Order: sequence, then C-alpha cells, then structure tokens
Amino acid sequence: MLDAALTKAGTRKLKPGVRLFLGILPFIVAYGVFCYLPLTGWRYAFYDYRPGRQLSDCTFVGLRYFTNMFQNPVSRRELFRVLRNTVVMSSLGYLTSFLPLLLAILLNEVRNRKYRKFVQTVTTIPNFISWILVFAMATAMFSVESGAVNRMLREWGVIEKGLNVLGTSSHVWLLMLLLGIWKGLGWDCVIYMAAINGIDQELYEAAAIDGAGRFQKMRYITFPGLLPTYVTLLIISLGNFLNTGMEQYLVFENAFNKEKIEVLSLYTYNVGLVGNNISRGTAIGMMQSVIAVLLLSATNMISGKVRDEKIF
Repeated sequence: MLDAALTKAGTRKLKPGVRLFLGILPFIVAYGVFCYLPLTGWRYAFYDYRPGRQLSDCTFVGLRYFTNMFQNPVSRRELFRVLRNTVVMSSLGYLTSFLPLLLAILLNEVRNRKYRKFVQTVTTIPNFISWILVFAMATAMFSVESGAVNRMLREWGVIEKGLNVLGTSSHVWLLMLLLGIWKGLGWDCVIYMAAINGIDQELYEAAAIDGAGRFQKMRYITFPGLLPTYVTLLIISLGNFLNTGMEQYLVFENAFNKEKIEVLSLYTYNVGLVGNNISRGTAIGMMQSVIAVLLLSATNMISGKVRDEKIF
C-alpha cells in the first residue's frame, strides 16, 4: 500500500512533457536498435571481409570498394544499368503518385457508406498480401501453359501460343508498376481520407450556399485541402528515390528479365549475399544511403524556398 501510494505521488509530480517522453521512449529505443545500431556494419565496407573471420583479422582496404564501382569498367556498366532501372521505376512511381489522392477524392463523393467501405476494404487488402503470394497469383494467371488468362485467350481464339508475361524483359517495368499500384493504392489512400476529414466542413456548406456543385467543391476545396499533405509525402518519399524496395523485384526476377528488373536494392542483395561479397555490397548500400540523405535535404531546402515551408 505504501509503495503504491509513493508511486502514485511520484507520478503526479511528473510534468506532462516528461510523461509524454516516457510514453514514446520504448519506440525511440526500438527505432535506435533496429535503424541506427545496424549502421555500425558500415565498417565492413572498408575491409576485405570474408565470412567466418573476425573483422580485426581482415585487411583494411580503405575506399577501394568505393573507387572500384566507378573505375572498373564492368562494375561501372553494371552500376549504371541498375541505376537506370531504379530511376525508371522510381520515376514511374512518382508519375502515378496522384492516384491515391484521386481515389480519396472520388470516395469522399460516394454517399452510400456501405459501398464506400466496401471499395476501401477491397483496395486496402492487397497491401497485406506478401509479394510471395502476389507472385503465386501472377503465375497462376499468366503462366504460359496453364495460366488462366492465356488459357482463356486460347479458347477464345485470340492467340495461338501463350503469352510469356513473366519471362520477358520487354514490358517488365510496366508489369512492376501495375502490381505496385494494385498493392499500395488503397493503403496510400487512407492517409488522404484522414486528411479530408480534417478539412473544415463549413467550407463545403458555404460553397453549397454559393451554388457550387460537386465538381466545384472537389476542385476548389477538397483538392487544395489535400495538396499540402500530398506535397509533404512527396518530399519525404524523394529521400527514397533510389530505394525502390527489394521484395517485389526479388520474387519476380528470373534469367530472362534480370537485365531490366534488377534495381539498386536488389543489386546490393545479389552482390553482398548471393555473390558473397559483403564488403562491396555494404559499400553500395552506403552510397545509396548517403544519396538518399542528400536528396531529402535538397528537396526540403527547395520546399522551404518555394513554399516557405520545411519538414525539418
């Protein structure tokens, strides 16, 4: 009883700011352990590391793995190839980044709540499906011999031979883009739906009194209200311009489409773990992280000058 009373009395003396800090402290610790502590592994990029040996027993090579990326013709050609793939996929993602915003605006205009929730649920569920299952579904649909789409097209007489959708590099960028949109559209839309709820409803009432229709409300109220959120998310995502993720490209990669599907994150994995060259893979990952920080800082600075508003 006495301990409980002392604890309760001590809790009362804590300032609100201290309580909030103690509340988020576990998350700060977890973020440091999982995001910043692994950065100590960057030291492997400066050694000729071999798995199974202590790092102190390995030869210190300095910046050799960094300079080889650009001095070695083969490494330079491979790096430019994966950079091309990464830039293309990231650019396509930014060009279609308005789709979640558009979906949120359209869903906001749906008056049937059951139908709106149904659409939100259907479009959000793919985000929780792993890329392994997505690949299995794509194989079942587009397999050359037994795929549902090819079998249906052959039965209708549209084609004679099955289309090799997954085993060619001619349209792999478009395929990855469409799958990425399908998987993340509904989940990204949730942020904009929350932002719409934060728009002052009196603006819509005033617009209705002035005779504004639905499309005019969408154009002059909803869209401008969502634009700051869109720009903020865009600026944050620019820091990950070279980080397109790996899982999607890893499961869909094969010998036929590797030339165009291998992005920088997948290339780092293939070099470091598959190719058993951890030092070189770490050097590539470091370069990617440094460029990401520079891009984020540059876009934040530009936003401060253009919009007079910064993220940090």
